[in-house]
Order: sequence, then structure tokens, then C-alpha cells
Amino acid sequence: MGNPLLSFWWRLFGQDEQRTGRLRRRIPMASAVQASATIFLILRRMRVPLIILITIFAVSVLGLTLVPGRTAEGLAYRMSFFDAFYFMSYTASTIGFGELPYTFTDAQRLWVTATIYLTVIGWAYAIGSLLALVQDRAFRQALALQHFTRKVSRLREPFLLIVGYGRTGELLGRSFDALGRRFVVIDSESERIDGLDLDPYHADVPGLVADARDPGHLGVAGLGNPHCEAVLALTNDDEANLAVTMTAALLRPDLPVIARTVSTLIAERMHAFGTPTVVNPFDRFGDHLRIALRAPATYQLITWLESGPGAELPPRARPPAEGRWVVCGYGRLGREIVEDLQAEGLDVTIIDPVADRPAAAEEEATLVSGHGFEPAVLEGAGVAEAVGFVAGTDNDTSNLSLIAAARRVNPALFVAARQNRPSSGPLFAVMDVDSLLVPTEVVAHEVFAQLSTPLLWRFLKEVPHRGDPWAAELVDRMTELCSRHLESLWKIRLTHDEAPALTTWLAGGDARLGDLLRDPDVREVRLDVVVLMILRDDECLMTPDDDTVLATRDELLLAGRPAARRALDTTLVVDGALQYVVTGRHVPASWIWRRLSREQG
Repeated sequence: MGNPLLSFWWRLFGQDEQRTGRLRRRIPMASAVQASATIFLILRRMRVPLIILITIFAVSVLGLTLVPGRTAEGLAYRMSFFDAFYFMSYTASTIGFGELPYTFTDAQRLWVTATIYLTVIGWAYAIGSLLALVQDRAFRQALALQHFTRKVSRLREPFLLIVGYGRTGELLGRSFDALGRRFVVIDSESERIDGLDLDPYHADVPGLVADARDPGHLGVAGLGNPHCEAVLALTNDDEANLAVTMTAALLRPDLPVIARTVSTLIAERMHAFGTPTVVNPFDRFGDHLRIALRAPATYQLITWLESGPGAELPPRARPPAEGRWVVCGYGRLGREIVEDLQAEGLDVTIIDPVADRPAAAEEEATLVSGHGFEPAVLEGAGVAEAVGFVAGTDNDTSNLSLIAAARRVNPALFVAARQNRPSSGPLFAVMDVDSLLVPTEVVAHEVFAQLSTPLLWRFLKEVPHRGDPWAAELVDRMTELCSRHLESLWKIRLTHDEAPALTTWLAGGDARLGDLLRDPDVREVRLDVVVLMILRDDECLMTPDDDTVLATRDELLLAGRPAARRALDTTLVVDGALQYVVTGRHVPASWIWRRLSREQG
């Protein structure tokens, strides 16, 4: 325990500090102490140069007081320590006011000459050491840590803690920034953190280059800050995401945690710590594929809403629900897809150069050893008679080759593929894949759906249970009232704070949804708004009609044009606007006009 930082963390998180409440209170203190201690330890490198410089200065001053001088009258004198210190101060700093209080003797000048050279050498050594310290990577990191700590501690609004600023973190950062949400970033790659300064964010985004598996770094990033509203573990390292989940669950058990993983084992270990939301992109893709097989319109609606505002309505894919599928690549994704396809009652053939037959036998699938782009292997797998083909390896070049080879044999195949690198996007777009898995985008869309509008996540969970005709009708309504590009998604809560004009109307028991959705300028015109869901006492009313009676504390999830949203906001807060849309009467808004109206009446 010779290292003071290790000693501090041992005392902080040791056996005498097992209570979670104490740990949570000490997170901010530990973060500040760690940053200050790091700066202090690095500055110790300047100890020797400073000691040398101070020693030279002290010897020079002492020598001036000992070397005798003469006054203007020729009398002997000795300089005081104050005069000697004053002279050396402006001489060593190269200002040079001259000799004082009297002209120096040859002995004094000889001593001053020696001290000048000594101080020059001392200053050169000190400045060189300082420049080397400034260029030191550890020193720059310590300064960045201190600057980062100050910025996080000054946050006075809710923010998200994003651990991992890869493609997923970048997509989420831009989406949340567009919504006006603040966030803090931790990543182990300095290039990614440096890129934060280049991204056109509306607000300053604090970023730290650090290993998120260290609880101290999470503390520095604001884990103990009361304004932190969620932790997103989005790194490419499942073990790191597990460590983040564990730390957040132990130190902030009340904080929502969303973690990414591609391992079912890691997911189970994550669930051992509280109730984190675990997103497995391979599992989600398999679930979506099953939905697409049974209900194409439902899959279309879910993917559209998960993509966020501005997303174009995706085409309604129609995967073949009968026939045999060929899956190339029997890794984690391949196993998930094979299991999901077999759960739908479909026959599956696996192509993989290293997969073992016992594992395939457990899946009750046919295994063909080899590479899927080889003609003999494709023939052995029966691609010519198959209805679906999945290119699911972890190499984009291989997946593109598999798609080209399979379509050469069977152009009518329904093709699903995995895209691993963002730079391969244009190539997969040219290949016109029927169903494309981009793991980073799957995670980003799901996390955004959960955190941007919590009601949206609840709505998406209910959609698969409503049936495909219902989803197809809703898609048609949304495209008719809005457009093929997803407009604003928002929620309103019918309370006095968010809808003050509706308080009396709701209490009357005859507040109908259709009246609320009238245009406050022309009540005969209905606003371009689709009410997706009403949440009432944990009961979901999906796509309610205009005759639905509203109640206090109802939460509405809506989709519509921004202009319609502004008009609806007017109805919620302006009494006169509500009276007009309900009764058709124009009620003066100001006291003077109401008084004049009564007198004229």
C-alpha cells in the first residue's frame, strides 16, 4: 500500500465501508481526491529543478551580503539581505535596473558575474524540466481529468453517462443532442474523445479518456452526481460493460442502466446485479426476423418508430414463411438466427468451415462444412431450392461475397446480412439486401426508444400483440396525416402543470379526445396528429378513437407534424383556445376584453 492513491481507494472501498449509502456519498469526494492526487504526484518531478533554483538564488543573495562594498565617500559597507534579494530578483529575471545602492566594487562584480551564469543554468534546467513535464502524456491526462471533473461537477441539469463512444455512442449522442439532452462520455480511445470537439453539438460535451472498469473513473464522470439519470454501457468489450453494470448497480442501485452485450452468459451475469436493461443486437435481430416472418407490417412499424424523428418509412419486407433457409456463419449471430427460424417451424441448413456436427445436431439442423461462396458448398447446401439466405459472418467482405454467390445460384432468395463496419454501408446498399443487421444501429435505436420517450418503449412492447392488420392500418394513418418521414414523437401528461387549461374540462368527465385534437384556429380542421397510446393507471389504450374520454393524469403518446404539436400546446395552456375547440365560442383572453364583452352582452 505504498501508493497513496491505492491506499486511499482501499480505505474508501475497503471492508470497513460496505454500506452502499456511504459509498454513494463518497463518490464525488473520491473523484476530486484522485484528480488532485494525480496532479500532485506528477508535479513532484519539478522538485529537484526548483530546489536547485532556490539554492542558487539563496547562495547568490548570501554572497552579496558577505562581499564588502564601498559607498560614494569610500566608506566600507555590506549590503542588507533586502537589498541583496531585490538586486538578485531583477538580475535573475533579466530586467537589470543597475547596481545599488552604490556602485559595485570589483569583488562584488566578480560575484555577480558568477551568480548570473549560475542562475542562467538554473533557469534553463528548470524551464527544460517544465517543458518536458508539459509534454508528458500522464501530466496532460491529469490536467484533462481535472478539467473534466470541474465540467461534470458544474452540470445542474439531467444528463446521461455514456460509456463507449463508438458508432453506437455517436449515434445516440447526436440524437440526444437534437432533443436538448445533456450527456457525458467515457471512452478508452483518445481519438474518439478528441472527436467530441469536432462534432457540431449544441452544448459542451465533457469527455474523458479512461478505463470505465475503474469505479473511480465512473465517479469522476458523474456516477454520484444527483443529476445523472441513466448509465449506458456501450463499449465493444462485454467484460467492460459488465463491470460498468456492476459498479452502477452497487453504488447507484436506483439508477437505470442499459448495457450492450452479444453474449448470453454475460447477459445473465448482468442480470445478477439489479435489473439492468440488456440489449443483445443478435438476439434483437432474430426477434425482429421472427416478427417479420409472421407480421411484416408490424415489423415495418417497429423499425420505423425505433429509428427516431426524420427516419423514412422502410419498405415492408415479406420474408418467406415457408421453405428452407441457409445460414452462413455459425457464430453467435448464426446460433440466434437458427434458433429463431426453427422456432417458426422452418428447416435450416448451416454453412460453416469450423462448426462441429454435434452442435448442429442439437439445433436439429443440417451442417455443410466449407465456405459459402464456393459453388460446390452452395450446391451441397441446396441454395438453389432455398427460400432464404443469411450471410452472418463477422467479416463484411465475406458477407458480400456470400450474397453475390448465393444470388448467382438463386436470384429469388430473400437475403439477410450482417454489416460489421460503418464504412461498408454503401456496398451493402448497392447489394440491395432485404434485411440488414447493423449491430451498432440496432443498439442505438433500442436505447433511444427507451430513453427519449419512455412511453414509446411501452408502446413498442405492445405492438406485436395487436396483429398485423392493426399495424398496417396505423402505418397508413401516419403516412396520410404526416408523411413517409417520421415527424415529431412526444408525450403529454394531463396534469395541472403540463395542461393547465384542461383541468376543469377533465374534471367534468366529458373531455373527448376528438375535441382536444381540433385546430385552435379553425376548429373544423383536425390537427395532423396520431395518438398512438394513452397510458392510464398502467393500462395501455392503443390508438384510441376520437370518442375516448380523457381523464386527469392520462399520458398521451403522439406523433405528428411540428406545427400540429405547437397548435396542440396552445390548446393545453390557453383557456380561450380550449373553449373554442370544445364549444366553438371565442372567449376573450384578457380581463379588459372579457369585461367589454359582458357589457356589450
